[in-house]
Amino acid sequence: MIPTAHRPPTDVSRVPPPSRNARIAGYASAAAAVIGFIPLHLVWAFEVPLFAEDAKFHDWYADGGGAYLFALCGLAVLPAVLSLALVRPWGLVFPRWVPMLAGRRVPRRLLVIPGYAVPTLLLLYSLYAVVLTIVQFGSPEAIFSPWTGVYGIIQFIPWWLGLFLATRSYAARTAPRRP
Repeated sequence: MIPTAHRPPTDVSRVPPPSRNARIAGYASAAAAVIGFIPLHLVWAFEVPLFAEDAKFHDWYADGGGAYLFALCGLAVLPAVLSLALVRPWGLVFPRWVPMLAGRRVPRRLLVIPGYAVPTLLLLYSLYAVVLTIVQFGSPEAIFSPWTGVYGIIQFIPWWLGLFLATRSYAARTAPRRP
């Protein structure tokens, strides 16, 4: 018997497709990033103080807030792609447009490790947002309306929960099978 750590990767043709619920979770997670998170942050990244106190926003923006927002938007694309990879065939085999890797099996850990790490970080950030929103309600120092925190918390839930559920499905479907 081959030890688990040295067992060859699961044959892709034997990996069952994701369940309907896993697909919904993956797509909901990607949509939460692309539709829920990125547009509002891009508005702010282009220095539009939507739902923000004008003077404080511009000071914060000039002090590095703009670069921070552009970086956040770029980083939000990664978990969106990860969410889709967990429920699409290109999460099993690299597509032909990926240089030097096209047609090769996607290493299981490449998706499973970040698939569990990212929703954990998003959950922790959501909890931080809850505390920050409570603290900033009625605070004269707040830059953004505390209602943006409420919105953020609501849109983070399908993001981290969907990513977690899609990862759990992927991990179960791609687990090495015992002979």
